[in-house]
Amino acid sequence: MRRALLHASPRAARRRDEWWRGAVIYQIYPRSFFDTDGDGVGDLPGITEKLDYVEQLGVDAVWISPFFKSPMKDFGYDVADYRAVDPLFGTLEDFDALLEKAHRLGLKVLIDFVPSHTSNEHPWFQESRSSRDNEKADWYVWADPRPDGSPPNNWLSVFGGSAWEWEPRRGQYYLHNFLKEQPQLNLWNPAVVQALLDAARFWLDRGVDGFRLDAIDHAVHDPQLRNNPPRSRRPSLQAAGSVPASPYKMQEPRWNRARPELVELFLKPLHALTERYEGKVLLGEISTSDDALIRAAEYTNGGGLDMAYTFDLPRCEPSPRIIRRVVERFEGKKGEGWACWSFGNHDVCRPVTRFGGDNAPEALRRLLPVLLGCLRGTPCLYQGEELGLEEAELGFEQLRDPYGLAFWPAYKGRDGCRTPIPWRHDAPHGGFTTGEPWLPVPAVHLARAVDVQAADPDSTLNATRAFFAWRRRQPLLKTGTIRFLKSEGPLLVFARERDGQRMVCAFNLSGEPQRCRRPRRLAPEDGRIAPGSRVAGRTIELGPWGYALVLERAASVLERSRSPVSWPAAEPAIQAAGQEAG
Repeated sequence: MRRALLHASPRAARRRDEWWRGAVIYQIYPRSFFDTDGDGVGDLPGITEKLDYVEQLGVDAVWISPFFKSPMKDFGYDVADYRAVDPLFGTLEDFDALLEKAHRLGLKVLIDFVPSHTSNEHPWFQESRSSRDNEKADWYVWADPRPDGSPPNNWLSVFGGSAWEWEPRRGQYYLHNFLKEQPQLNLWNPAVVQALLDAARFWLDRGVDGFRLDAIDHAVHDPQLRNNPPRSRRPSLQAAGSVPASPYKMQEPRWNRARPELVELFLKPLHALTERYEGKVLLGEISTSDDALIRAAEYTNGGGLDMAYTFDLPRCEPSPRIIRRVVERFEGKKGEGWACWSFGNHDVCRPVTRFGGDNAPEALRRLLPVLLGCLRGTPCLYQGEELGLEEAELGFEQLRDPYGLAFWPAYKGRDGCRTPIPWRHDAPHGGFTTGEPWLPVPAVHLARAVDVQAADPDSTLNATRAFFAWRRRQPLLKTGTIRFLKSEGPLLVFARERDGQRMVCAFNLSGEPQRCRRPRRLAPEDGRIAPGSRVAGRTIELGPWGYALVLERAASVLERSRSPVSWPAAEPAIQAAGQEAG
């Protein structure tokens, strides 16, 4: 059952400055970016030192994953102090220096904000757990046991097992949607919301340009603590898109996720706070669920968020049909809402491996950033994707992620996408650190180090730099409309349009050559075509994992106004087998 949003107050107004629409975001995972003090963990000075590299990618903003004070049970997503930098990463002065340099380079800075839960070492929780009558007694979600002593309901943790943990000091259970060390805040309490807003104001006053809101759809629970129902179509424990061997996907989290009250309780107040500043943005993470795309559309269409991303693309099959379905589903519901699209992040298998398996070809590594940058929305590139890094293969003894440790060997966790960036091929640990890195730098990544690719004009790094530099000059790729055209097999074809201009974007998501008839007279000199692909006469020929981005001539724009356009099917004689995407 899908739940409508509650709009008890006026819709959040659109921003005066919407710089983020069509901008490019680069996600930095601090632990694995660059280490300056030799302790094996990346830090804020390391980010500052490498900001020139980031700026040269042609991106507009960086999103920095958590660097707050934390016991690091979930590597910073268990916050012990919202206003302090963990010494592992540096100091507040280090952050100020980072922010100053980023702004000097023309880069916006978004930081992670975790309003759903804290660490169990946060002073708020330490006070809350001490008794049932202290000042912060109801700052977290507490409940009495059932008569048999079991948890108050059947809610499950994303990380496995019950979402409730017994606290003997109070003789009650507390809610944790993730690790037991991440107790759930009670956003029904106005004092909690105000405390979170005060924490956000602290960083806004320092000059950050916005927030990425972690697990925001987990932030509000049903006060009646009603039991979640089983999914109507019960999935296998090995179901695609779920963590293997986890029962979490077998339950519909109707009462502890994506509650409609989130909009009024927190999103709109946070939006109102950021409106007191110039040029701010709120990016929300919406968890994987049957209605995540609908949630993202509603939250960004007057619900308080400016843009949102889901896990539909970061966990999708490498299929044109699936990619098209995801984008069209959001577009059909968005209204004035806006998507942030990505193929990967710090929580999922790297897209090179997901799309290409072992020994993925170079053409695929070059194609993925281009495809991402052509979709309608704000593309978010996760560190290492500009290098075409594949998922790292790690042994159990090398794992650090509690998720992977709990579900090994059925699920290896998230460490494979979190290994450090290789900066120099000939330096220990790829030049990431002079110490022992917190995760190893795979040998296979050294051949793709920054220094190697920077010196190779045909590398994935230089191809990505060139594409995003070119994209900056294409307004229709930033904010133009998108319409998918008829295609078959491994072809994904769509048109982007704005102000009378039209670009056809054709992608071959296979290792076999493909050929399509072009719909109209095209001007290939006005677009970008992958090596091994070409426009010849009435035909577009796409090499393995090839693409063509082609602007129409003025005559074609006039012709378009007289008759509808469709993309002919791939020629059967050379069409590779694949799922239909029409």
